[in-house]
Amino acid sequence: MSRSSDGRRSEDGAAATPVEERPAGPELNMATPPAPVPGLPLDALPTIRSVLLAKGVDGREIDAAERSGALSYLVIDHFVLPEPAIHNLEELAAVTGMDSERIAQLWGSLGFPDPRGGERIFTEIDADMLHTVGGLMELGLLEPDLAIQMSRVIGSSMARVAGAMVDALGRDSDEETGDDADFSMAAGTLLPTMPRVLDYVWRRHLQAFARRRMTREAQSDGRPDHKTVGFADLVGFTALSQQIDEHQLAALVDRFEAIAYDTVVRLGGRVVKMIGDEVMFVVDDVRAAAEIALSLAELYGADEELSEVRVGLARGPTLEREADYYGPVVNRASRIVNIAFPGSVVVSDEVHELLADDPDFAWRSLKHRRLKDIGRVALWSLRWAADAHESSARERARRRHAERQERQVERLALGEEGHDEPARG
Repeated sequence: MSRSSDGRRSEDGAAATPVEERPAGPELNMATPPAPVPGLPLDALPTIRSVLLAKGVDGREIDAAERSGALSYLVIDHFVLPEPAIHNLEELAAVTGMDSERIAQLWGSLGFPDPRGGERIFTEIDADMLHTVGGLMELGLLEPDLAIQMSRVIGSSMARVAGAMVDALGRDSDEETGDDADFSMAAGTLLPTMPRVLDYVWRRHLQAFARRRMTREAQSDGRPDHKTVGFADLVGFTALSQQIDEHQLAALVDRFEAIAYDTVVRLGGRVVKMIGDEVMFVVDDVRAAAEIALSLAELYGADEELSEVRVGLARGPTLEREADYYGPVVNRASRIVNIAFPGSVVVSDEVHELLADDPDFAWRSLKHRRLKDIGRVALWSLRWAADAHESSARERARRRHAERQERQVERLALGEEGHDEPARG
């Protein structure tokens, strides 16, 4: 089998088929209507089993999946890639003209396990894609190191999207048998739509990043880009996760992420990533960052399902790479959140200096605290000014208790220089 320069393949002189004639993306035909037909009972819709049998899936494989409760996922496995896996690594290298080690490197950078010798895991779509990438490399339009780097980013991002998609579809399947017409309809409708959704969202994010980069270049005047970096950590998550089942834990994580994303984006920031029970965000405007931090503390504290969060903010020059941020300011913000008490917002001295005259905020000096691997730094507790002037007896008692805790921590800090000390806002 060989491939010509225009992407056509031929074998023993057979007529070649242009690559361009292939569909742009896999089409999923679940043999079900996009919505229930009026007057047709739900149980009259094709079941997952009947759809798989019509696809030509072996009945024994269906029986095994049904017994294990994985019938719904068997549908995805057979329908998401319409072509069979026919190539092993060596055959794929011969078809694409790309070195097998390079293919394995790209495959691994996408997040897939190394192909074992002789294992046929590659389809014609894989061959087409690698042939295109290899051609770009040969023309010098794509450097190998850049291809690997982009593959890591794409693979990591798509793995999370795929996982969320499977989790969402899994909720539509019957927990006992997995054979549910609702799942059949949901998968048949959503899976073919996802490539269009991903393409649309990618284009919008690409535009947004380009605009931010233009703005940054126009305003930086050659100086490092300064941002406010924040971390919000859910208190007691580890202990709580050991007391609830996986469904409750999933709901808890979903709610934690939903509040974080909604609050940060609504107030002008951007969520960089979720790290287990912690969210990292960045904000251009320091005042907006303070509003986000205080809002997160309030919202999580008032939520009946979640525990409180502690929030840390720091501001300074950052390095943006692959939609993530690096630099001492990131480390400082991460260390600050570790010493904050539940429900409090603690910020670096740089944040305080920029907002000290804002009448909407109240400050309490935490003096100098020792941060691991950083040293002793000046920190401040941040609150809304209105909250700081509450006069109820309960509030005064609560604050006196908090102040006693702070004084006790400060006394302990004098004798334990090598440890982080909690700070209270």
